[in-house]
Amino acid sequence: MKLNFPCIFLTGIVMVACGGSGIEHQATAETTPLQGTWKLLSGTLIEKGDTSVTDYTNKVSFIKIINGSHFAFLQHDLNKGKDSTARFSAGGGTYTLKDSAYTENLEYYTAREWEGNAFHFTISIQNDTLVQRGVEKVEAAGVERLNIEKYVRVK
Repeated sequence: MKLNFPCIFLTGIVMVACGGSGIEHQATAETTPLQGTWKLLSGTLIEKGDTSVTDYTNKVSFIKIINGSHFAFLQHDLNKGKDSTARFSAGGGTYTLKDSAYTENLEYYTAREWEGNAFHFTISIQNDTLVQRGVEKVEAAGVERLNIEKYVRVK
């Protein structure tokens, strides 16, 4: 049996090129404890000395989904839009994370005047609980408030 060196060499290059790309991608893809799906349990807003706390386990549901580069959130009422609590909102964009400094760059949102803003938060993760705390400032909407959100990881 005679082996054709150029053919074997070319086949080897093709195999390395096809297989190596996937291996390299897996090796460089980092996951952080922040990545995943999170269900909002409570939200506290402090604005001009007034504090309001919202329980997100009763009449409304809110989730945040975070992957390696983007986040998205969805909120809707639990009465299927059939009473005064009827509401749906959604948004998302890119984010950066360095240590506990988490910044959301909001590219899409139901309330369009919020788009194009960056929101800087400090996060902490303990077991399956995420706490996100920071100031939301949106001049176009006349908003400047402290926002504290507590999430639990969806399994």
